[in-house]
Amino acid sequence: MKNIFNIAVTGLIIVSMISCSKEKPSERSVQYMGDTDMYVPVPYDTYTSNPVFENGITAQLPVEGTIARGNVVYDYPNSEEGYQMAKDSLHAPIAVSEERLKKGEASYKLYCAICHGDTGDGMGTLVENEKFLGVPNYKDREITEGSIYHVIMYGRNMMGSHASQITEKERWEVVQYVEHLRTELLK
Repeated sequence: MKNIFNIAVTGLIIVSMISCSKEKPSERSVQYMGDTDMYVPVPYDTYTSNPVFENGITAQLPVEGTIARGNVVYDYPNSEEGYQMAKDSLHAPIAVSEERLKKGEASYKLYCAICHGDTGDGMGTLVENEKFLGVPNYKDREITEGSIYHVIMYGRNMMGSHASQITEKERWEVVQYVEHLRTELLK
């Protein structure tokens, strides 16, 4: 048994020594993949020319007409007409519930309250510190579910888009919470 163990260890040492030669991969006498660049790949920097692709660029764009996983098509354009269309015809695809209002409140406090205030009165921390002025009070505006969602998607006036920060479901939860705040302000 001791003899078999010694033979196995000696064989392992010999195989390790042979496989760990100091030759560079391009100088190997035998290459498994032949003349391909598997051993010596040619790297291309992003945004540089690349003869491999038909359009000649390294960073490839998504296929036209495709939608990233998890995203939904939003057919209203980023214009005043798109805003009015969303205001008149866009409605929440999810029903209002206590759970969604709580989630909407959490997202609102994270992304919106800094400017719009905790109650939607337009007196957030940045407004109080005079970093931004003229943030609207929700009770002073004629807003609908569609207009709120559209503004979250594209932004409006000084407000930028928040579409990249929150998912579609979270946007609708924020819309529901803003509607809730507005009804509280109108009381």
